Amino acid sequence: MLGLSRWAETGGSYRSIQRFFYTSIPWTQVFWAFFEGHLLDKADTYLLAGDESVITKAGKKTYGRDYFFSGLLKKAVPSLSFFTLALVSVKQRQSYPVRVEQTVRSAEEKAASQIKKQAQKAKSEAPKRKRGRPKGSCNKKKAEKMRSPELERIQRMIQTLMKTIAGKIHLTYLVLDGHFGNHPALEMVQQCQLHLISKLRSDAALSFPIPALGPNAVRGPD
Repeated sequence: MLGLSRWAETGGSYRSIQRFFYTSIPWTQVFWAFFEGHLLDKADTYLLAGDESVITKAGKKTYGRDYFFSGLLKKAVPSLSFFTLALVSVKQRQSYPVRVEQTVRSAEEKAASQIKKQAQKAKSEAPKRKRGRPKGSCNKKKAEKMRSPELERIQRMIQTLMKTIAGKIHLTYLVLDGHFGNHPALEMVQQCQLHLISKLRSDAALSFPIPALGPNAVRGPD
């Protein structure tokens, strides 16, 4: 801040810069007001897209610093994480960020993450059983999966944004990467009155219904 104040012109004193950083600014309303006033095209079609950005960070005092997975480095690294929602113009092929939020994991989330990691490690080290269903086993009711805190955060971001732009743009689709190509994420998106566009996992095990293959479809391998 001292370096900024030295290079700033009139009105950019050290105290002014301090006051600016201490000021709470409703960035969602600021981003939307700028987009609506200068970039919005009523004849265009927009998609809502979300993605995470991970920035490596040394030290130990930075707020929100934690171990996050970096897609570029292919591993979890000490870093800061930010999740961004942007409007993507279909006609102009441009994206416009409208909401950015830093990811700060609570102590409960960190503990749950460690438990999940240990469970996966124990499962991989356990001896593999024979293929097929064990003799004498019965059907069990599937337990309801709890939604992760990550999905809860993203849902709150989407709902806040939808209230801000209500009546200005009609959004139908939310675009997310393959990390969200699962049932809990799909359910979360549907609760926001949107449809999910994402990449499915390799083990999704989907298949086309028989009528879609035509009236003379042959069963079995091609």
